[in-house]
Amino acid sequence: MNFKERLAAQAARVDKLLEEYLPEESGHQKTIFSAMNYSVRAGGKRLRPILMEETYRLCGGTGTEIEPFMAAIEMIHTSSLVHDDLPAMDADEYRRGKKTTWVVYGEDMGILAGDALMIYAFETATKALHWTAYPERVVRAISILAEKTGIYGMIGGQTVDVELTGKPVPEDKLRFIYALKTGALLEASMMIGAVLSGADDEMVKKAGEVALLVGMAFQIQDDILDVTSTTEELGKPVLSDEKNQKTTYVTLYGLDAAAQKVKELSERAVSLMHEIPGENAFLEELILSLVNRLK
Repeated sequence: MNFKERLAAQAARVDKLLEEYLPEESGHQKTIFSAMNYSVRAGGKRLRPILMEETYRLCGGTGTEIEPFMAAIEMIHTSSLVHDDLPAMDADEYRRGKKTTWVVYGEDMGILAGDALMIYAFETATKALHWTAYPERVVRAISILAEKTGIYGMIGGQTVDVELTGKPVPEDKLRFIYALKTGALLEASMMIGAVLSGADDEMVKKAGEVALLVGMAFQIQDDILDVTSTTEELGKPVLSDEKNQKTTYVTLYGLDAAAQKVKELSERAVSLMHEIPGENAFLEELILSLVNRLK
């Protein structure tokens, strides 16, 4: 298979894996199950679980304990999107070409669905304890997942992002937002993959550094696409940053400088990845595809 075919196959595999962990839509709380499942099934690139598994393989992992974490990271990512779309946040009505969760289920259920997915993700991750001979690795991976999701990770970045909406944002704070809001879950993905494989601390650290560079480049590319793409191509509204008066790398430095920064960051990420023992040409191509994507 060529790269695009393999990426599509990997994404399809993640979709199938997610179905194994999504809750059954029955019982008195059926509505929340339905809203959770709708959110996850809305699709997406499934980049984080793919990055996680490919890092696991790169570092020598061969087991199945990675699978619950692959499902968990995608649930957490989805929970953040559900909350981002809410009227109190970005007030977006479409994502991935479909109506957002709060539009379909109401704002109240949108809030609860995001909360539920985040909590259920950790319940899902603990299932890895049934599939591993190294429970201490699973515990460390859960710790990383919690840190990179919470106040010192994604939620911390979102907090600063929300507080500064409509206000001038200096580069240091913009970098902080990007590193935490976007980069933290990518860091979690690659670090957990390395941890579960049994990689040493130095390799785990390098995996996180690669992911942070990718996260920064990914978010700057997102800024570029918000200006240059179309709603049809992206599957979500364009010019959303302008509508919400958000400072981005593009508004600070312009399109050309933003594109150059993406190139620099992606080259550094690939160079650093080469310092990790093992070979994974697909992972390298995946990293480059993330930061050079058109949607």
